[in-house]
Amino acid sequence: MVVRTTWLFAVLGLFCGSAVPAAEEEDTGPWFGHVKFGYLATGGNTENSNLNSSFLLGYTAGKWVHTFDTFAINASENDVTTAEAYELGWKTERNLTEVDFLFGRLNWRKDRFSGYPEQFSQSIGYGRRLIDRAPHTLNAEIGLGARQAERVDGVTENDGILRAGLDYKWQFSETAAFTQDFVVEAGRNNTYLESISAITARLIGDLALVASHTIKNNSDVLPGTEKTDTYTAVSLEYRFQ
Repeated sequence: MVVRTTWLFAVLGLFCGSAVPAAEEEDTGPWFGHVKFGYLATGGNTENSNLNSSFLLGYTAGKWVHTFDTFAINASENDVTTAEAYELGWKTERNLTEVDFLFGRLNWRKDRFSGYPEQFSQSIGYGRRLIDRAPHTLNAEIGLGARQAERVDGVTENDGILRAGLDYKWQFSETAAFTQDFVVEAGRNNTYLESISAITARLIGDLALVASHTIKNNSDVLPGTEKTDTYTAVSLEYRFQ
């Protein structure tokens, strides 16, 4: 749901201070994940509708961890679509030690209003848990792969890519956390950057309120096309494990 960033994080800050204390930890199974959903509609002189949703499902089997995730956003004004984007992702990790792992990734992105309406990348590489000490965690990844992309003018580009990523989490209270995810896919024709900043505040049980700000950038786009797209959203999240 696209709204003003300052308003979102100010409201969420109130929940961080008043959220229900976390329940005692319980034994968990191999499955984990979350579902997020946010929606806003306004009427009157201007008709607005904003929808965002995401889903993540993961499975742990010994030294292997598999995750599948999806994302969708849609916004319209006076029945004219102003934003429409979708993502699908798959990742497999193979733990080598407590801090080292190998990974393989598939990422498909479709954005109707981007300079690159569709991109599909495949990568493999090495990851390391740089910090794993409460209240901070930081993971880093680097790898190589390939990407197939369609430009807004219909031209198809095929690239070899260098992929790097950082995932940071700060659990600054029992019920609230800040996360920062950063990804770069650098190729000969285009470099794709993605940054997702979020604050999560637990409301009750496994239900939480999430405010996030996403930045996506393509370095090489056609004249008249913006390089950077941003999404600011607030959602309800249900986690299961």
